[in-house]
This record gives sequence, structure tokens and C-alpha cells, in this order.
Amino acid sequence: MTTALSRQRCWTHPRREAVSRCPSCAKFYCRECVTEHDGRLLCVQCLAAGTRPLAGPAGTRWGRLAALALLGLLVSFVVFYTSGYVLQQLPPAWTRGVESE
Repeated sequence: MTTALSRQRCWTHPRREAVSRCPSCAKFYCRECVTEHDGRLLCVQCLAAGTRPLAGPAGTRWGRLAALALLGLLVSFVVFYTSGYVLQQLPPAWTRGVESE
């Protein structure tokens, strides 16, 4: 059952008319209780809950980036080392233009 927005009241201020419905919690709120975030009107509680996981130590993102860079270097080292080892194990007869003594 849908009701008109003009008949709805704010969830936290029952005497005020609602102007928006929060897409996260589906509750109606007045102008003071909602804020725009990423092009949507969200209530303060949902906005705080949505930004909580993003907040953390400032070095966390850089730490992950550094770990991924080191992992990339390690993988490339293993690939090139293995390729060189395999090439060294090839018999001399497979090489062209080089005469073995």
C-alpha cells in the first residue's frame, strides 16, 4: 500500500512534513534529517552506517597497494627465473648458428 508523500511525517520529527524517503531504510524524513550523498538523499543514520566501513587507518589503502606491487614483482621474478632455467636446460643442438666446442 503506497501513501502520498504529502501525507507522510518525518520519522524523527513527527510534527514535520516529510520531503524525502531514504532509499536505504525506506523511512520518510524532513529536510533537516536528510542529506545528499552521491546524488541520493540519505538519512543521517544510513549515511553514517554506509561510511563507517570506509573509515579506517589512512595507511590501509597504501599498504594494500604496496603489498600488491610486491606480489607482482615476486610473480614476475618467478616467471622470468623459470623461463631462464628452462632455456638453459635446452640441448646445445637446438641452438642455431652456435657451434659447440
